[in-house]
Amino acid sequence: MQKNIVHFNREKGLIYPELHGQFIEFLGSCIYDGIWVGESSRVPNYNGFRKDVVDALQELAPPVIRWPGGCYADTYHWRFGIGKREERPVTYNENFGTYEKDFNQFGTHEFMKFCRMVGAKPWLNVNMLSGSVAEMRDWMEYCNRREPTSLAKEREANGAKEPFGVQYWGIGNEVWGGSLTPADYASEYRKYASAFPSFATEENAFAKPSFMKRIACGPDGNKPKERVAWTKDFFKELAKYRPPVIDAYDLHFYNWNIKNSGRNELKFDETGWYEVILGCLELEEVIWEQYALIQEGLAEYPAAEDFFKVSEAHCKLVVGEWGNWHAAAFANQPALYQQCTIRDAITTALTLDIFHRNCDLVGMACVAQTVNVLNSLFLTEGDKCIRTPNYDVFLMYKVHRGGKALVLEQFPGSQPGDVFTFASKKAGVISVNLVNTHMKLAKEMELDFETEVLFLKAEVLTGDSPDAYNSFEQPDRIRTKEGESPERNGAVYKLTVPAASVSLYQFQIQRKIVK
Repeated sequence: MQKNIVHFNREKGLIYPELHGQFIEFLGSCIYDGIWVGESSRVPNYNGFRKDVVDALQELAPPVIRWPGGCYADTYHWRFGIGKREERPVTYNENFGTYEKDFNQFGTHEFMKFCRMVGAKPWLNVNMLSGSVAEMRDWMEYCNRREPTSLAKEREANGAKEPFGVQYWGIGNEVWGGSLTPADYASEYRKYASAFPSFATEENAFAKPSFMKRIACGPDGNKPKERVAWTKDFFKELAKYRPPVIDAYDLHFYNWNIKNSGRNELKFDETGWYEVILGCLELEEVIWEQYALIQEGLAEYPAAEDFFKVSEAHCKLVVGEWGNWHAAAFANQPALYQQCTIRDAITTALTLDIFHRNCDLVGMACVAQTVNVLNSLFLTEGDKCIRTPNYDVFLMYKVHRGGKALVLEQFPGSQPGDVFTFASKKAGVISVNLVNTHMKLAKEMELDFETEVLFLKAEVLTGDSPDAYNSFEQPDRIRTKEGESPERNGAVYKLTVPAASVSLYQFQIQRKIVK
C-alpha cells in the first residue's frame, strides 16, 4: 500500500490560474474549422465561432490563451487580420506542413472576442523574425491605447471602442531554431523590450510601471546541453551595461514520442506506455534547472551608479508550449492532428501537477494545442466535435486554481507505475489528485491528513483499456465519473484507484487536530 501524508498547514505557494493556459495557432485545423467556421457555416456558431468549442471552453474558463503562434508568429503581420473580412489579404500558410491559403478571417478582433467569450486573458506573440519594432509598437498602440490617437481611432472604426488591455506580450518565438544565437537575441530583445509604450498619462506618469509584461523567448527544453548554455549566455548578455526589463522567460518542452517514425499514438505496448509516462516527468527537472539559471543570471545584473533607483530584477519562468508529441503527427493531415488516449490524459495530469508542485517557480503555462493539434482538448470534423480525455483532466483540475499547494510526503516515492499525488487547499477544502500510472494494476492508497477532514466527493477518469480514446463514433467512451467513497479511520482515509486513471478526491477540514 502506498502511504501519503498531506500536511494541511504547510503551504508551498499560490497556484496561479495561468498555469492552466491554452495555446492556439494557425496550424493545421486548430483555428480554421477548430475555432472559426464563419457566420455562414452550417456548423452551429456564435458569429463565426464554433458553438460546441466555445460552450465547452466557457465551462472550462481557461485563464489565458496564447496566439498567433508558435512558429506562425514569425511570419504573421497583424494588419492582415483587421478591417472588413472580405477585404483582408490572402496569404499562404507554410507552418509545419499546413500548406494552405490563409484568408486571414481570424485576426486581432476575432481573437479578443474569443478570449472574452471564454473568459481568458490574451497573450500575443509578436513577429520578430519578419516583422519590426515599429510593427510591434503599432500593434500595442492599436490594442491598448485609450487616448484618441490614429491607431486607437482605427481600432474603434473596426468595432472596438474600448482598448483590449492586452497584458502579456511574447517577444519572438523559438528563436533558437536557427535564426538567432543567444547574443543575437539579447541584442534584438533589448530593442523590442525598450520600445514598449507605457500607456502612462500626465496624471499617472510616475505612479506605476507599464501593466504590460515582456515575455522573452527561452530555450528549447528538449535539448539538455543547449538549453543550459542558451539561458546562461542570454542572461550574461542582458547583464552587460543597463539590462532591459524582462518580466518572464518562456521555456518550451514537448514530451517527444518519436523514436520510431511509424509509431502510432493509438497502438502501443507496455514499453511504449512507460516511455511516454517517463518522458513527461523530465519536465520537473528542467523547471528546477532553468529557474536556478534565471536566478543566477539576474544576480549578475550590475548595480546602478547614480541616483536613479533601479528596482530589483524579477523574471518569472513560464512554459509557453507543452504536451505529448507522437511520431504519427508529423505525417497526419490536417497538420499535426493527433488523437488522445487515456495515456495522454495521464501525462496531461502529471504535467499539470508538476506545475502545481512548482507553483513557486512557474507562473504561467500553455498546453499545445487546444483544438485539433497535438495534445488537444477538442477534435473536430465538420459539424462534429469531441472532447478528448485531456479536457476532462483540465476540468477536474479547475479546483486547484487560486489554491495553495500543500507539502505532501509519499512512501515510497513515486516512480513510473506508481500513483503520483498532489494536494492543494482553498477555502477550507483539500483537493487531492491521484494519478495511477500503472498500465494494468489498481493501487491501494492511504491518505493521512494529520487533522480531522470530512470526505466531500470523488471523481475518476479512466478507460476500458489503456489505449482507449474518444472517437466521433464513441465521443464519450472516456468521461469523468463519480468515484467511490474512501474508508475512514480518524485522520486517515483508505481508497483504491483504478489502473491507468486520474482521480480527484476532496475533503473539508474540520479544524480538529488529531494527535
